[in-house]
Amino acid sequence: MNYGEIKRTDIANGEGVRVSLFVSGCTHHCRGCFNKETWDFAYGKEFTKETEEELLGALSPSYIAGLTLLGGEPMEPENQRALLPFLHRVREAYPEKNIWCYTGYLFDRELQGAGRARCEVTDEMLSLIDVMVDGEFIQEKKNISLRFRGSENQRVIDVKKSLEEGEARMKEGI
Repeated sequence: MNYGEIKRTDIANGEGVRVSLFVSGCTHHCRGCFNKETWDFAYGKEFTKETEEELLGALSPSYIAGLTLLGGEPMEPENQRALLPFLHRVREAYPEKNIWCYTGYLFDRELQGAGRARCEVTDEMLSLIDVMVDGEFIQEKKNISLRFRGSENQRVIDVKKSLEEGEARMKEGI
């Protein structure tokens, strides 16, 4: 897997001050995407053990609330396979921090149901994510007043609660 950027102090992509990893590779190709260069799976740098160490170090300050995955598309199957071991390391090192994931795939239809994003690690990956912003960006539904999302169709999902209750539950307070 490749990645396009790491933001060490991001306040736009989740609650609190976060470390954000912009992975490469996306097959959605949403019109109006703010990050088109990350559609290419070969864009950017290789995600290595050194990259993981850099991210784990960036997560260490107490003022960092957690990690955000976006891109590109973290839930493309090849990206899920690469991210899963890293997410386990994050959980082990920082159990008190949360993990957000932005995806164009729909949580309840394409990630839990039958969809092209499902693979052998999807369920395990979902179990490690706290909050998911799902749905493709739709230019005609763009709304700059929304918190943590770009278009009105996108949802901010409490993944833990959703997995427990068996249906998509929105994160309270957003």
